[in-house]
Amino acid sequence: MSIKHRHGHATHRDAIWAVIRDLHEFSVSEIEDKTRISHGSIKTYILGLTKAGYLKRTEHHHRAKVDNRFVANRWQLIKDIGVDAPRITRDGKRITQGLSRENMWHAMRILRDFSSKDLAAQASTDDVIIKHADAKNYIKYLHKAGYLIIVIPAKLGTQTRYRMPASRYTGPRPPMIQRTKQVFDPNTGKVVWPKQRDETKHDHGVRQYSLKRYARS
Repeated sequence: MSIKHRHGHATHRDAIWAVIRDLHEFSVSEIEDKTRISHGSIKTYILGLTKAGYLKRTEHHHRAKVDNRFVANRWQLIKDIGVDAPRITRDGKRITQGLSRENMWHAMRILRDFSSKDLAAQASTDDVIIKHADAKNYIKYLHKAGYLIIVIPAKLGTQTRYRMPASRYTGPRPPMIQRTKQVFDPNTGKVVWPKQRDETKHDHGVRQYSLKRYARS
């Protein structure tokens, strides 16, 4: 069974959570049959959800007294938070990594326009403090990728102000700045700003300039 997140390409966590919400009561094997995800990965996520209070175990594995058949562990969904899968560790603790960009991405959609300082302040919470430098860097790449437009250029003593057009909001997952400096959109599953193209264009321009300069000398 192929499951696709309604806002983009599904992760294993999304697929497992979608089946849990659909079945409400289930075993690991039932989710495995529907997702084709490994038994171990499913069990790890289920145990984390149980410790975090999203699930409760309704039946423990045992041998049935009547026919001696094996009865598997079963769980029940008791806390449904919607389509977005809970981000938790195997110990049931909330995963905060990546929340800063998630907060900034959502704040960009809400704010009419903003500077990097505005964004850092508005997107910070008690649990997630966003540094001005991080907000500035994220804005830089999203602007390169076409998500943001400049509404007021920087002047002496003021910062550039940006806005996200409604048409550029692709879904709830924040675009990722990969190690290769590419901008990847997990909502569409596509690389939207390949750094290599700009580098190739830049290198070509330098080469053309050098050839012209050499021809004049």
